[in-house]
Amino acid sequence: MSQKPTLRDILDHEPKQLRFGTSGVRGKVEELTDVEVYCLTRGTLDYFQTRGRLVCPGHEGEVAIPLAGDLRPSTERILQAVAKGIADAGLALDHCGRIPTPALTYYALQRREASFVVTGSHIPADRNGIKPNRCDGEVLKSDEPGIVEAVQRCREQEYGRPAAESPFGPDGMLKPEARPQLPPVDAEAAEVYRRRYREVFAPEALSGWRVLFFEYSAVGRELIPRILRDAGAEVIGAGRSDRFVPLDTEAISNTHLQMLGDLARQQDRHIDVILSTDGDSDRPLVVAVDGDELHFIPGDLLGAIVAEFLEADAVSVPISANPVLEEWLGAHGIRVRRTRIGSPYVIEAMQELLADGHRRVMAWEANGGFLLGCDIEFGGGVLKALPTRDATLPLLCVLAAAKRREGGLLGLLEAFPPCYGKSDLIDDFPQAESRRIVEYFTPEDARIKELRFEEDGIALFDAEGNRIGFWPEGSPEAQTWEAKKRLLESVFRPEDGFAPVVKLNVLDGVRCYFANGEIAHVRPSGNAPQLRIYAFADLRDRAREIAALAVAEPDGLLRRLARRVAAA
Repeated sequence: MSQKPTLRDILDHEPKQLRFGTSGVRGKVEELTDVEVYCLTRGTLDYFQTRGRLVCPGHEGEVAIPLAGDLRPSTERILQAVAKGIADAGLALDHCGRIPTPALTYYALQRREASFVVTGSHIPADRNGIKPNRCDGEVLKSDEPGIVEAVQRCREQEYGRPAAESPFGPDGMLKPEARPQLPPVDAEAAEVYRRRYREVFAPEALSGWRVLFFEYSAVGRELIPRILRDAGAEVIGAGRSDRFVPLDTEAISNTHLQMLGDLARQQDRHIDVILSTDGDSDRPLVVAVDGDELHFIPGDLLGAIVAEFLEADAVSVPISANPVLEEWLGAHGIRVRRTRIGSPYVIEAMQELLADGHRRVMAWEANGGFLLGCDIEFGGGVLKALPTRDATLPLLCVLAAAKRREGGLLGLLEAFPPCYGKSDLIDDFPQAESRRIVEYFTPEDARIKELRFEEDGIALFDAEGNRIGFWPEGSPEAQTWEAKKRLLESVFRPEDGFAPVVKLNVLDGVRCYFANGEIAHVRPSGNAPQLRIYAFADLRDRAREIAALAVAEPDGLLRRLARRVAAA
C-alpha cells in the first residue's frame, strides 16, 4: 500500500527555518511562508506554556493573546498565519490592529499575557519579522534555544502531515479555506498606551512646542501625535506615505535632513522641532530646528538626556553608544553598564542592576529606543515599567527637558563633551563575509573582550573591564594580534586621517580605538544582510567623513576590510 504524500513531498521550494536576530525573528518575505510563521507561533506558545511564561501571576479571566503589526504590505498575511497558530493552540486572539510595538507590549504586560508583533522595524519592505514577547517582557537570549527546539518539533509535525490533510499548499501558504479572517480591532491596547503618558505628563507639559511629525509609513503616525497633543504640544503631520518606506533612525543622512527641512519650510507656521519614529515606532527621531539649520539629536545622546531627566541611578547601554556617556552620566551620579547590541542584552543588564539594589534603572540603544526597567515616581504619579524599546517616552521627555533648560534642545546637546557620532551601513552585504570579519577578530579565549596595545605587550580585559591577562611583546599571541592590528591599519590608513590602533573591543563586532581618540566600530546586523559602521570623532564633519569612507563603493573601508580578512 503506497504511503500518502506529505506536505514536504509536494513543496515547490526548500523550506528555511526562521532564525532569531538581535530582536525577534526577521527574514525575507518569501522565507516567511505561512507554515514557517505558523510553526514559529505554535512552538513559541508551547515553550511559553511549559516555562510558565504564557500568563504571569495575577492574570485574570480568559487568555486572549494580543497581536499587532506594522504597515508593511506583507504584514496582513503574516498576521493571519500567526492568528491561525494561536487558534490551533487552543487560545483566543486579541487583535490590536496596527499600533506601535511598545504599545502592544505595554498592553500585554498590563494584562500579564504573552503577545506577538509582526514587524520588520526599519528594514526594507521585502523583509518582515515576528517578535514574540513573554508575559513578563521580551524574549531573552536564554529563551531562544528552547523556542528553536519547540519550533523544530512543530515543523517536523507539519511538514510530515499528509498533504491532503494539511492546511498549507505546495507554496507553504495557507489554503484559501484555511486562512482565517482577523477579528475586529480592539482599540483598548492603543488607549492603555496613551493613558500611560497622560497619567504622568500634565496637559500643559509641552505647551509652547510646535512640532512637525513626519508621518511617512511609521505605524505610530496617528497615536503618537495624539499623545504629544495630550501633553500640550501643537502637532502638524506631514509626509504621509501609502507605500512602506524604510527609515533607519541610526543612519540619518544629509538627504534625509534636507527632505525634513523642505517639509518644515512648506508649513505656514514656524516649526520648533521635527519628530518621527522608525517603521514600528519603537525608535525615536528628533531634529531640532534652528532657523534654516537642522540638528539631528543622536539616539545615544537622546537616551542620556532622558535618563537624567527621569533621575536614573543606573543604566545599561550597548557598546556602540557614544563613548562620552560614562563621563557625562557619571557627573550626574548615574552608573553605566555596557552590553552587547540588542534589547535582550540591555534588558538582562537592567535586571542585574535591579538585583544589585538600584531603584531607578533604565536603558536605551544607540537608536534611541528607551527601556524603563522598573516603575518610578514621576510627574506626581507612577510611570510604569516598559522593558522594551519605546519611542514615545524619549520624545516627550526631551521636549519637557528642553522646555525647562535655557538654550532649549541645542542647549541640551551642547552640555555633552565634544564627541560626535555617525553611523551608516552597506545593505545586501554578504553575511558570510561579515561573519568572517567578526570571527577573525574573536580571541580563542571567550573571556577576552578588549585588547589594549601597550609598549611591552597586549593587556587583556573582560566585558566588565577587569584585567584578566597580558601577552608580553614577542610572545606567539602578541605576534598574532600585532599582525591583526597591522591589517586594520592597512584599512584605516594614515592617508585617510587615521592614527594608529591602540585598543580593540570585540564585545559585539570590532570596535577600533585610534591614538587620536577616534573610534570606528564595525558590526554586522543581527537581522539583515547589512554591515554597519559606527564612527566617533571630536569633530562632526570628521565623524561623517569616517562613515562615508566606510560605506563608499566599490572600495570603501568596509569592503576593503572584508577583502583583507578573506586574504589573511
